[in-house]
Amino acid sequence: MRNVDIVILDLFLPQEISVDACAGLSVPAIEKMLARAKPASLSSEIGSTGTLEEWLCRAFGIARQMDEPIAPITLMADGMQPGTGYWLRADPVYLQMQRTQLSLHPDVPLSADEAAQLCASLNTHFAAEGLRFFSPHPQRWYLQMESVPDIVTRPLAQVAGRNVQSYLPKGQNALHWHKVFNEVQMLFFEHAVNQAREARGDWPINSIWLWGGGHAVEQLARPYTKVCGDSFLAGAFAQAAGIPYQILPGDLTQCIDDNEGDLLVVWEGLRRPLQQGDLYAWRDSVQRLEQSYIAPLWEALRNGRIKQFSLNVLNAGTAQRFVLTRSAVWKPWRLSKPLTRYALV
Repeated sequence: MRNVDIVILDLFLPQEISVDACAGLSVPAIEKMLARAKPASLSSEIGSTGTLEEWLCRAFGIARQMDEPIAPITLMADGMQPGTGYWLRADPVYLQMQRTQLSLHPDVPLSADEAAQLCASLNTHFAAEGLRFFSPHPQRWYLQMESVPDIVTRPLAQVAGRNVQSYLPKGQNALHWHKVFNEVQMLFFEHAVNQAREARGDWPINSIWLWGGGHAVEQLARPYTKVCGDSFLAGAFAQAAGIPYQILPGDLTQCIDDNEGDLLVVWEGLRRPLQQGDLYAWRDSVQRLEQSYIAPLWEALRNGRIKQFSLNVLNAGTAQRFVLTRSAVWKPWRLSKPLTRYALV
């Protein structure tokens, strides 16, 4: 094996919570790696917001455009073919009023039957506009249309837990799609599915989030011979590019030993607890990152089993790459710094 790229979301925290969250955290391999690696900003390379969606699009050869074409790529992973139409993700969400703002909650558990019923209502309501909704997965819905909607959207993961008003679609047709959002919310308000969900104490599905629009991508680049991760999105890109994908094992050494070419590792294990505001779970996940992934990579580099590895850290609005070569491992004068020194301003 030559090179390993590992993508980690939300390793660096905002200053206001970093000190408390990292207090007493022992991560010597991560700290040594960050100190001895060559750092670089990725914002100019992948895009201004530094999202996983942008990173994967650039890595797999998709040029920048108004929207990243995530919908047609994940649609194939969900068992459908995009054809020639234009697709948007139209994921079901729960909007919760908190004081003066609407906070968005993604990944609300619901059954395939509930998703089918809600999508059927959407198709009936919007039939005259030529909008067709599909739910091949209960939590991943899609909207198909024949014309380009001329809007710029924001990825669902970027909006989770935040005020949706700041992230609504922008562009020439933005006001029309704001109206569509309002109609969906009114349609779902007293829907039988939601009445049943609320009666048993579950969150209702009271809106959708549109994002990731585009046409099918004819050919993706193949920069890796294997992709490993816990990320559905990374797996979808691997499938679309014709690259083997493996769910991350407990020890990354297995992925390293089983692959002769360049390897991509995408791990979302820090994002989920952070979105839920669970800093104890975030700390546990950092320990797992240290023990199961970074420490084995460090040893593989020291032993010459890999040539170099790059840690790509994606946070809200920032993206940084830390490239560690075998020669840099043997530079102990580059003193380690605590993780709090990398906190976001």
